[in-house]
Amino acid sequence: MKRLLAVAVLAFAATAAQFASAQGSIADVTDMQALRDAVKTDKKAFVASKLALTPAEAKKFWPLYDQYQRALMLVGQQRAVSLEGQLSRTEPMSNPYAKQLAAASIAADDAEIRARHRLYNRLMRVLPPIKAARYLQIEAKIRAVRDYDLAAAIPLIH
Repeated sequence: MKRLLAVAVLAFAATAAQFASAQGSIADVTDMQALRDAVKTDKKAFVASKLALTPAEAKKFWPLYDQYQRALMLVGQQRAVSLEGQLSRTEPMSNPYAKQLAAASIAADDAEIRARHRLYNRLMRVLPPIKAARYLQIEAKIRAVRDYDLAAAIPLIH
């Protein structure tokens, strides 16, 4: 059961930032379940609908978006490896292993923050600040949903 949960969490964490091809309805970003559904259906279309980019802005934005999504995927894989290590243990948690898991979690958070800083610096050069801030806000809401889902699925260390 723990292994199945680990695989499900791993799959969600590694791919939550990758959905960019399916068709579906675009929801209001204030409804978190609708946001979750829209992102799972087609994140790129959802973002496009909320930003209303001009063709010139789109030409500069989408490569940054794709680069950021790749960075998020790598961070998700890093988190997933740590979570799988936590969830697949059959023996009691040791202090050294718990310390290692905590350090891996902080390292993943740091990597995501560095990627977000790089994105911010680049966005401010290619988009009007309101659209750049809106995109960062959209990503923050998506991150909040992802973090909630992970927190709900992962038991506390014993």
